Amino acid sequence: MSTIDIIIFIVYLLGIVLFGISFYQKERTSDDYSTGSGTLPSWAIGLSIFATFVSSISFLALPGIAFLSNWNAFVFSLSIPVAIFMAIKFFIPLYRKVGSPSAYTFLEERFGPWAKNYVASFWLLTQVMRVAVILYLLALPMYVILDWDMRIIIIITGISVMIYSIFGGIKAVVWTDAIQAIILISGAVITLAVLMFSLPEGPAQYFEVAAAYDKFSLGSFGLSLTESTFWVVFIYGIFINLQNYGIDQNYIQRYMSARDEKEAISSAFGGGLLYIPVSLLFFMIGTGLFVYYNVYPDLLPAEYNEPGMSDSVFPYFIVSGLPVGMTGLLIASIFAAGMSTISTSLNSGATVILSDFYKRYTKRNVTEKESVRVLYIASAIICILGILISFYIIRVESALDIWWNLAGIFSGGMLGLFLLGYFSKKVTNIPAMIGVVLGLLVIIWMSLSPAYFTGNLEKFQNPLHSYLTIVIGTLVIFLTGFLLSLLIKKE
Repeated sequence: MSTIDIIIFIVYLLGIVLFGISFYQKERTSDDYSTGSGTLPSWAIGLSIFATFVSSISFLALPGIAFLSNWNAFVFSLSIPVAIFMAIKFFIPLYRKVGSPSAYTFLEERFGPWAKNYVASFWLLTQVMRVAVILYLLALPMYVILDWDMRIIIIITGISVMIYSIFGGIKAVVWTDAIQAIILISGAVITLAVLMFSLPEGPAQYFEVAAAYDKFSLGSFGLSLTESTFWVVFIYGIFINLQNYGIDQNYIQRYMSARDEKEAISSAFGGGLLYIPVSLLFFMIGTGLFVYYNVYPDLLPAEYNEPGMSDSVFPYFIVSGLPVGMTGLLIASIFAAGMSTISTSLNSGATVILSDFYKRYTKRNVTEKESVRVLYIASAIICILGILISFYIIRVESALDIWWNLAGIFSGGMLGLFLLGYFSKKVTNIPAMIGVVLGLLVIIWMSLSPAYFTGNLEKFQNPLHSYLTIVIGTLVIFLTGFLLSLLIKKE
């Protein structure tokens, strides 16, 4: 990176922190910290929802997928409208009616404390790990490019986000997310333009070469459930996106920050649909990288063609293929994607700790001053834990894979429980609990059987594609709870 690129990046980082701090209020309520007292405009909330959805993981991973294979993973984005429609139709009116800043108050009202504690606890664990992973991924390109100490980068980034998240509250998070979304989109558009117009024959060559290698394929339209077909990815996307837009605290808190239900629906609609063309940009960038290095094969070092290196091709191009100044902007774009996700996790995690645990189990009235103090402390603890865990990830990368397997197992039961509580009004506590236990056992088997059932036990492996794990697990929880409630009622 040139000096100009480094200056651009540092100015961006300082500017975001100072802008976030500018929202500090000396006299603040917990409601203002968590939901902005319901005064934020829908367009800003929509950009914040979009920025939360696009983490630095997707900023680097989607081009890597398109570079390596085709656009089959883009089908995930095409499923978003279905999930958003369901969230708008069923969940947003529900949360606005409940009136709590926590998404999980509904579960306690529906099934009792166990349901809320289960979902809220594992959601918090997932957020801490999410912060750690993104801090690690943000530090990695700076380490590769500048040879800076990764721990120093992680600490500086984590503390920077923590400062403006705590001082500015949800207003700082939403408005900085809006700015970061614009930077992120700008960086992606510029990169694609540079790739296309760097080819000898211009954009026409981009489409010619990509079509010749079938890079635009959305996958097979067959009905196989063991392969990553169009339909398998589409169904998987509906369930994952419904889990995001329908029950994830990060999104529900945005809905509660809107002025009314109509604006909450507008923000969900706009923020969700914006991801579709932007993810298309990322896939076009990945395809552009394939075409670029197909036309100029000598510009890509041999090690980047080895298995497992596809995610590194985009960062390499950022450093070696972009003009001076653009590299700094793209690094800032990657940080924008990561920082918006981290700030959201800190604010939402602190809200869950206050609403679902501290206020619930403190046997006295909690004052506003004490509530705000708890929110500050909880945000700081989540960030510090994320920083410490990211240090561990640096040394033991395999721990990352293990955790995400476990996180997928436990988060898989959340959607089924929400759907059961909402659509089956007569399902009681015990059938719901049995459904969750059975669903989690199925999810654990589907997730771990390929690794542990080998040799003579291979016949006990999950025969379906791994994408269908959350689909089957959610359906098992819902159908078990529903059918058991019918049997109990009949008896």
